[in-house]
Formats: sequence, structure tokens, C-alpha cells
Amino acid sequence: MDTSQPTARTGGVITTLALAGTVAAVMQTLVTPLIAELPRILDTSSSNAAWVVTVTLLVAGVCVPVTGRLGDLLGKRRMLLACAVPLIVGSVVCALASSVVPMIVGRGLQGMGMGMVPLGIALLRDVVPSEKLSGSIALVSASMGIGGALGLPISAAVAEYASWRVLFWGSAVLAVMIAVLIYVFVPDVPAGAKGQRFDAPGAIGLAIGLVSLLLAISKGADWGWGSGTTLGLFAVAVVALGTWGFYELRTRDPLVDLRTTARPRVLLTNISSILVGVGMYSFMLIAPQLLQFPEATGYGLGQSMLAAGLWMAPGGVMMMIVSPLGGKLINARGPKIALVLGALVISLGYGLSLFLMGSAWGLMVVGIVINSGVGLAYGAMPALIMSSVPLSETAAANGFNTLMRSLGTTIGSAVIGVVLAQMTMNLGGFSLASEDGFRVGLMIGCGVALVAAAVAALIPGLVRPAADGDRTGPSTTDKVTVEA
Repeated sequence: MDTSQPTARTGGVITTLALAGTVAAVMQTLVTPLIAELPRILDTSSSNAAWVVTVTLLVAGVCVPVTGRLGDLLGKRRMLLACAVPLIVGSVVCALASSVVPMIVGRGLQGMGMGMVPLGIALLRDVVPSEKLSGSIALVSASMGIGGALGLPISAAVAEYASWRVLFWGSAVLAVMIAVLIYVFVPDVPAGAKGQRFDAPGAIGLAIGLVSLLLAISKGADWGWGSGTTLGLFAVAVVALGTWGFYELRTRDPLVDLRTTARPRVLLTNISSILVGVGMYSFMLIAPQLLQFPEATGYGLGQSMLAAGLWMAPGGVMMMIVSPLGGKLINARGPKIALVLGALVISLGYGLSLFLMGSAWGLMVVGIVINSGVGLAYGAMPALIMSSVPLSETAAANGFNTLMRSLGTTIGSAVIGVVLAQMTMNLGGFSLASEDGFRVGLMIGCGVALVAAAVAALIPGLVRPAADGDRTGPSTTDKVTVEA
């Protein structure tokens, strides 16, 4: 790591990568205010319009680990710039779309750019001085949550007071801005795995398995969990991912080094990442509904989409505030403690929600607490990963960890969706999720966060340092800079 870079230059790198992650997250929540209007806007059915949301998830799931590995092979700066291209093109395609097919294509292109965050985190290891590394990792890692929390009210405001196309033209401008900042501020460092080959068969196998799994989880409630389509996709996922794993263990330069991933320190961190993803997204799914349900239900708060987004925005701001504090905690006590504490704070927030869900102010407080925990946890995960893998696998390992978080949010969405769909009440001839359904969903979030804390507590410490490039352990620098 080059610690001789000027402070201003380092600050520019950190700021640029944090903004890149925030913009990528905003792209994901961009269409949320439009979901109810998409069938009318695109002259299509509700089921077809739902693909505008689903396709981004599917493409991101496939591309994040692939771009991470390409970052190790070709250089992280080059791949960051490459990720900006589909964000720009996808935004323009969506802005010009007048039917569902080009909108889906554009949203798929936007999903291709979601690899910016793990690439940015991995690059920090190469260019940021040790005394700033933990805090910068925490900030860039939390940028996905920050962008998600802040993107909703911004998108809602634009959608309410301007044309929906402005959302996508604005995202195109943001993506161009990020590309320029990356070109100006982010240095080009040697690729950690230069000379190794890209595992194309592994990428194809992982794509088939992930698409089948994510599609079954995200659409299972619509198609029916016992339907032939859903069960068939789960079966394809099991076979494809099993075959992929068998192949990856026997190829010389794998897309994902499963031997490294299977180490207890990495494995338990990734399991915790899935659980934290479930815990984070459960509240993001429940809170907007509670805020927007009519007051006639007896528990709904009757807020508009814009007002609901504004009530949730302080949570995103708090995540931004907590991130540098999390970096200091990581430096003082290590990332394992930060991850355990983050998961416990999330569970505390859910516990409070059972008493505070009756008011908008109460839900805002709950959001602040939960997002504070998410900020701590999200900052700790990449620190744990990077202290456990060689330099040649940094971006790929971070990409895989990001995929685990996304898998958690997908599972959380499916589980909470099933609970709310099964526990309903009737109001004016319409079926709405009941108060008991929301309470059960909140209790699930609390329980999952507690399990995440328990799993994180089992993460072992580093046994020994190893030379850079050694597949059996992290470098000596990792021990000093990431787990000081």
C-alpha cells in the first residue's frame, strides 16, 4: 500500500468511491415511487411491469462477482470506469423508453454497474494509508445503505413534482459525474491477479445458478411456492451451483476461490452478511407500508410516498454519521466486535419498533437505530473479508460478500412478503396486511439480527499473517491495517 500519497488526493479517492456507491444504490431505489404507475406509464400489465424491479436484482447478482474478479485481473480503476458505462447507457435508455421492453433493458444495464461498491472497497486497500483505511472502508461500504435510504425521498419528490423521465435523465447525469470523478481522482494501481486467466465457464455456471435462485426467491410468492416453475428454478439452482462449486475447486484460476471462502473467518462473515441483509431489508419493506397505510386501519399513519420517504431519510443520514465512528471502533477493537455490536443494535431497533410503530416519529427513531447498526455491520464485513484473503483476490472476495448481502435482502423481501400476504385484514373490500402481520415481520427482523450477532461472535481471529499472493492467508499488511 502506498502511504505517501497526499492527504487531499486520498480524500478525493475516498469521497469519489463513497459517491459512486451512493449513486449505484440510488439507481436501485429509483423506480420505487413509480411501481404503482408503471403499468399505466408503459402500457403493460402489473406482472410485466414488476420485471423493471426484478431485472436489476438479477443482473446485479450475476455481474457483481464477475466485475470483482475482472478488477483483480485487469485493474480496479479500469473496471470502475467500465461499470459507469452501463449506468449511463441504461439511464438514457430508461429515460427514452415508452414501453416495457426498453425499460427492462435499461434497468438491466443499470444492474451491471452495481459492482462499483466492492471494487471501490477493494481499491481502498491499495491506495489509502493504514490510519485511514478502516474509516474509509466503513464509509464506502455503508454507501449502498445510505444511497438506498436517501434515494427514496429524492425519487419520490422528483416523481411527484416533475416528469418520471427526469429521474432517469438525472441518474444519467450522476453516472457521468461519477465517471469523471473516477477518471480524475482514482489512481491506476497494478492488478493484483495480473497474468491469471478469467474463468469464463465459472462465470456462466454461477450466472445460471444465481439467476435461477434469485428468480425463484423474488417471484415465488407471485407464481406460488409450490408451482412447477418455482420448484423447477430451485432445482436448477441446486444443480447449477453444485456443479459450479465442483468445477471451481478443480480449476487453476477460479472465479471465486471456494477454499478461501470456506475458511471459518470468511464463511461466518458471509453468513452474517446474509442475515444482516435480511434484517436491514425487513424494516425497509415494513416501514413505508405502515407510514402510507390509511389511518382508517387503526395502525396506518396515512402519509404520502414523499412524506414516508422523508420520515425514513434520517436513518440514511445516521448511517453516514456512524460509518467513521465504526472505523474508529474497528481500529480500536477489531471488525468482529463492530459486526457483533452492529447486529445487536439492529435487533434493539426492532425491539423498539414493537412499541413505537404507532407514530411517524417513532418509526423515524427506529429507522435511526436500525440504520446505525447497519452502518457498523456494513463497515465491519469488508474489513473482515480483506483481512482474510490475499491481495490477488480482494475485489473478487468483496464482490462475493456484496452478493451475500444482496441475497439476504432478497430472502428478507420474500419472507416478509409471505408473512404480510398471509396475515391480512379487509378494509372497504380491499385486503391489507394486518397489524399482527407487521408485528410478526418486525419480530422476524429482531430474531434474524440476534442470530447474525451470534454467528458473528463465532468468527475466529487471524491465526497467522502470510505473504501477499499466498492463497492460504492474508498479507502481513492486512493484520496491521484492517485489524489494528
